[in-house]
Amino acid sequence: MELHESLKKWFGYSEFRPGQREIIESLVSGQDVLAMLPTGTGKSICYQLPALLSDGLTIVVSPLLSLMLDQVQELKSKGMKQVAALNSMISKEERQSVLTHLSHYRLLYVSPEMLQSDWVLSKLKQINVRYFVVDEAHCISHWGKSFRTDYRKLAPIKRYLGHPPCLAITATATEEVRKDIKEQLQLQDESSYIYSVDRKNIALHIQETDSKETKLEQLLDYVNTVKGPGIVYFQSRKWTESAAEYLRSQGHTNVSFYHGGMVQEDRLLIQQQFMNGQLNLICCTSAFGMGLNKSDIRYVIHFHLPLDLESYLQEIGRAGRDGNQSLAILLYNKDDLGLATSMIQRDVMRSDQLVHILTALSEGGAFSPEKEVSIYTSIGVSESAFSILRYQLEQQQFVHRGNWKSFDVETVYSQMDHMLVEYRKVVERRLSNVYQWVETSQCKRERILHYFGEPAVEKPKLCCSSCGISVSDFELIQQNEDRVLGSVTDWQNQLNRVFLKEVGNGN
Repeated sequence: MELHESLKKWFGYSEFRPGQREIIESLVSGQDVLAMLPTGTGKSICYQLPALLSDGLTIVVSPLLSLMLDQVQELKSKGMKQVAALNSMISKEERQSVLTHLSHYRLLYVSPEMLQSDWVLSKLKQINVRYFVVDEAHCISHWGKSFRTDYRKLAPIKRYLGHPPCLAITATATEEVRKDIKEQLQLQDESSYIYSVDRKNIALHIQETDSKETKLEQLLDYVNTVKGPGIVYFQSRKWTESAAEYLRSQGHTNVSFYHGGMVQEDRLLIQQQFMNGQLNLICCTSAFGMGLNKSDIRYVIHFHLPLDLESYLQEIGRAGRDGNQSLAILLYNKDDLGLATSMIQRDVMRSDQLVHILTALSEGGAFSPEKEVSIYTSIGVSESAFSILRYQLEQQQFVHRGNWKSFDVETVYSQMDHMLVEYRKVVERRLSNVYQWVETSQCKRERILHYFGEPAVEKPKLCCSSCGISVSDFELIQQNEDRVLGSVTDWQNQLNRVFLKEVGNGN
């Protein structure tokens, strides 16, 4: 079947978006592909369509567990029954059923952790793996914003499965990160499709405030002014709840909060209510929005300073997917830098914490995951920080699947401390880039493009606060759209009145 026909049949689209067809054709022809498409431009179709047309199984590695389940349900609702997911959110019985019937599937979403299971790999080895897709591929690079150590173990797995054509796809990656992705995944003579991160229909506005109280007042002003569905991002779960309560107290009843500490059922309910228009605004952490297929989000507000430009771009990219004018607002206070610094320090281990953990592990033996958790949480080390250390110790052959070899603490400390110092520099440099971007009087759009190695482009009419945009500009656009919508509504109401009158008269 011709690609356009398949696109129309399965997804209802008559045309491909920029980059989609080229990526699909290269993958289908057997090439490895590195692709960077901005948030909201249809990355998933680049592997879903080849999977549906193939004669084997497409494996999609993703770190986003809830998103996997959402995409599986969405595809099934469209009549695509040969799709499943393997991750820790599904029961052992469900995993067993999927692995028993692997040959029945065309598309399998799987977490990188699940691919560390010998049992899972042995099952996958028995079938024809047609494509190997690494979604959120920036996670493989320790230079990237969301480094996941299990992503670094994917190349041997790909080799074990017979080197199927590989698609590494992401929305945001610097040139340094893209180079690391290619090296770590051992892509061979790959075709690269790197598209601009620029979303011209999203205006960038930075509003400096002098206190937390002023920030809340500004937030309320913007929510009162800018119409349409919106998202407000915070750096803490507590803030999402308190801000939502504050906005509700000011008359905004269609507001709720969302964060990773909520039970799955509540998170799914909030997301569904937002998708259906029952909620118009979500106060959330970065846990919300991944893969959210809502096209009419008009604005995204950051209440706190983002920790890196990659996250910022992905989060504002949830606005304006319908192509209409949208707005990204950052409420900035000088004290935000201190909060952001403390946030990144949670994921970077101190020297004294490193000594404590190495001492606890140095005698060797079998350590259950629960025991490892108790070791690092007892001294305030995050899971992310420990996973990076553990990965480095695995590379040194000190640990394999929970079994530790004994080692000399002082010798290993000298090696690991140097590594952690380098990693600390990386995350601190990313935050410094955000701070410099906020403080600059130069065009915000041009500075972001420069960060991702892109040349300056022609600026849209509504560009950024450095180029003179104000929220009143956006308010005017909203009023114009309201007049258009109002005229449509009036026309529809008149038609309804005529129709009902005729029905009432028996005509």
